[in-house]
Parts: sequence; C-alpha cells; structure tokens
Amino acid sequence: MRRQLLAALAALVVPVAVVVLVTGGDDPPSVPEAGRQAAGERRTSFLARVIPPEADAPERAAGVQNVPRGVAELARRLPTERKVAQLFLLGFQGTDLTSPIFRQLRRLDIGGLVVGGENYTDPSQLASLAGEAGVIARDERHVPPWVMAAQDGGEFNALPGLPPASAASDLATPAQAAREASAAGRTLRPLGVNGLLGPVVDVGVAEDPAVGPRAFSDEPQPVAAYADSVVRAYRRERVFTAVKHFPGLGSASQSTEQGPAQVGQSPEELDKRDLVPFRAAIDAGAPAVLLSHGLYAADDFVVPGSLSRRIATDLLRDKLKFQGVAITDDLADPPITALGTVPGSAVQAIRAGADMLYLSGPAGDQQAAYVAVLRAVRSGEISRARLDQAVLRVLSAKKDYGLIR
Repeated sequence: MRRQLLAALAALVVPVAVVVLVTGGDDPPSVPEAGRQAAGERRTSFLARVIPPEADAPERAAGVQNVPRGVAELARRLPTERKVAQLFLLGFQGTDLTSPIFRQLRRLDIGGLVVGGENYTDPSQLASLAGEAGVIARDERHVPPWVMAAQDGGEFNALPGLPPASAASDLATPAQAAREASAAGRTLRPLGVNGLLGPVVDVGVAEDPAVGPRAFSDEPQPVAAYADSVVRAYRRERVFTAVKHFPGLGSASQSTEQGPAQVGQSPEELDKRDLVPFRAAIDAGAPAVLLSHGLYAADDFVVPGSLSRRIATDLLRDKLKFQGVAITDDLADPPITALGTVPGSAVQAIRAGADMLYLSGPAGDQQAAYVAVLRAVRSGEISRARLDQAVLRVLSAKKDYGLIR
C-alpha cells in the first residue's frame, strides 16, 4: 500500500514539474500583475532565459540586411512618433531662420528637408539654413536630418548658380557627367547639402514631354553608363542620391508636375528599356531610388507608381533586389492630389513599400500626412514591421553617409 501511495504521488509531481519548467515558474497568481509591472519586472519564459533572443532579430525580421548594431539600437530606442517623423522629407517656405520649419524641426524628429529655389538666395544663406538644421538636431538630441535639393543640371537646378553646370542632354560623355557630379559634390557638401533628389536616369524619347533635356539619351545603354558614372562620383563625394524616376518616366504622356501621366510601356518593354539604367545605378551603389508618379500597365494605369506595391515592392525589391531607401516623388504633385488626398496617399505609399515621403507643402498637408501615418501605425493599418523596415533603411543610409556617427 505504501509503495502504491508513493507511486501515485510521483505521478502527480512529474506533470507539475513539467508545467513549471515550460512556463518558467512565473510568480504565483497571488502576486498582482500590476504590482509586478510597477516594480519593473517582466514575465519571461524559462526558454527565453536560457536562450536569449539574438541581438539582430528585429532588423532581420524587418527584412533589412546588414544593419549596423548602433543603428539597430537607435531604432529600438526611438518612440513611434519619432520613427514616423523620420519617414518625411519636407519642403518649406522662407529663406531665413525665422521659417516655421525650424520650429517644426525642434518639435519633431523629421527625416529631412528639401531646399528649393524659393528658399535659396546665395551660398552663405544656404549654409546658414543647413547649419541651423544640424544645430537643432544636436540641441534636441534628434537624428541629423537630410538637407536635400533637386540639382538636375544647368537650368534644371533648384539652386541656381551652383553645379552641376550642364543639363544631362548637353553632356558629351559619361566621363564629363562624372566630372560635373564630382564638382557638384565638392561644392554642395560644404554648404550643408548632403543629399540630392536625382540624378535623372530616365531613358528619353524624341520630343520627350515628360523629362526633356534632363534625359542623357534616348537609348538605354548610354543612360546606363551615365547612371553608373554619376552615382559613383557622388558616392565618392559622400553625397546621398536618389535616382529617378523609377521605373522610368521618359515615355510618359506629360510631366507628372503637370498632371496624371501614363507611361505606355508594357512590363516587358520597361524591363528591356527603362529599367536598364536603374539596374546600372543599383549596381553602382545608388543609396536611394525616387518613385515616379507615372501610371503604369502593371496597375492598369490607375495607380501612381509611388503608391503601388507592384512597383515599390514587387518590382524594385523582389525583382531588382534593391536594398536602399525608396522615396516618393512630391506628394503635392497633381497625380496625387487629383486622384486622392495627401494624407491618404502618404499612408498608401508606406504600405506599398516606400520608405520616405517627399512633401513640398503646404504645412497643413504635411501635418495631416504625419498624423495620418502615425494613426495608421497605431491602428495596425501600417504594420510595426513595415515601419521598422523603413526606419532601419533611413537610419542605415544616414550612418553610411556620416550623419550618424
């Protein structure tokens, strides 16, 4: 009888021991959960204590490769509000330090500014604007912002009088283009401009209404050689570039600055023609791609490429294997405002695969877009994984180009 009693007790003890082992022997139910949280304790399973999670698990889960450990730690520390702000490239009004954008920079950890012709008077004034952005970032312990411009060459420069001196169509060779890009980098970087929305690597067409003289050639191979040379030149000068307008805008019906524009190329034609320079730019180390607002056959000509998952993810990421930053063209342009709202388009672009949202203004639209993206993250419409993926790409690029030490 005694042996039978001991055997019965052992049979009861073993399952209890197994339960305690698997659940980690957490505090007994009599300890209030709120009390443990107030004391800063965390419920951790036995397996989690024995086999801690790998340090790089979050960035791997986000699908971003080769994230520096310091960047991963910075991304972990940023609250959601600051992560969302890092996704925005904002244009602004004003030419001096009284511009409202500088108050906005103090309040939000904005990813970057875009300086246009309306903001520029001379090189020393430009250096003052760019320098103030850096000072604010240091004062507020924010991530240093990009200070970018669209310098497409010659008359197509947002900052007149600064290089590159020639429009792409006026350049004789890729080597000449590289020399002009190097001169631009040596001039712009000391003035505080650390990034460009360009170069244009679209393949032009005869009487091109969309890109015009900004296209180097109407043949894909010369444009590919141009893209390779210019991207490498800017990389040597440590100037961040976003090659545009992906996946090609040269054959569009009109400029997307004027209105919605169809690109009448089949996916096969795009692959053999328009994508050739983008492949060359990516192989040369282009850190970013600017997504076109053109309407493409992949979406039955009804969704701007910048808002399309088929363009921003399926084509750019999955087919071309691009690992850098994907930036939308200006969300204030007519193809966006004619087909939807700016806040809704901002959410759609991030969900589609864009990492940064360029928005020139007005300030009310910028604020509404920020709030819309933040709410979409909090509601789950934009997943936390998608947000972290975009932020890690932005921060990794800033690390690569020396903004983050």
